Amino acid sequence: MLNAVRRDESLESVYAGLMASRRGEPVEENLARMLASWSVGLGVMPDWLGLGEMAFRRMMARHFPRADPDRVARLDRPLGFNRHDEREELNQLLLAGRTGASESEVWMAGIVTVGCLGNDHLWQDLGLWCRPDLSQLMLDNFAPLALRNDKNMKWKRFLYKQLCESEGIYVCRSPSCEVCVDFAKCFVQA
Repeated sequence: MLNAVRRDESLESVYAGLMASRRGEPVEENLARMLASWSVGLGVMPDWLGLGEMAFRRMMARHFPRADPDRVARLDRPLGFNRHDEREELNQLLLAGRTGASESEVWMAGIVTVGCLGNDHLWQDLGLWCRPDLSQLMLDNFAPLALRNDKNMKWKRFLYKQLCESEGIYVCRSPSCEVCVDFAKCFVQA
């Protein structure tokens, strides 16, 4: 219990520090949540959020110019996902559905892509604090794609369904859903 309390206090402290150092762009609130969660070991995000060190540092400098990137960086989770083709397809799907032409959307596409390779709900794998955070992140960064999710489908399932449909496959499951505790809510029809 004490470790959980310390983790929660640290999470809030990191989040507050990031929010105090942000530039004021809409993406920064959810990015601060992901970074705070990542810094205390929540979610599945790998080193540098899967972006690589240089891109991570550029992202931090752009969105949190007064924050120390080394304070939030967690470097004990190497990028262990070996599904290269899948990662590339997901990343291309997200980039094709970008809201505008911001470099932040490129970073977010990379982060969301890596998060999709986790085994839980996408918002949890990313270290967001609730599903509506992910919906807002998707609308802010990938509006043309996000607006196609008009049935409020779980985001990971929706993204993989988009990939399958682009290949002409209309019955498709995301790769890690079978181990999810909410499998029946997403896939079993009543």
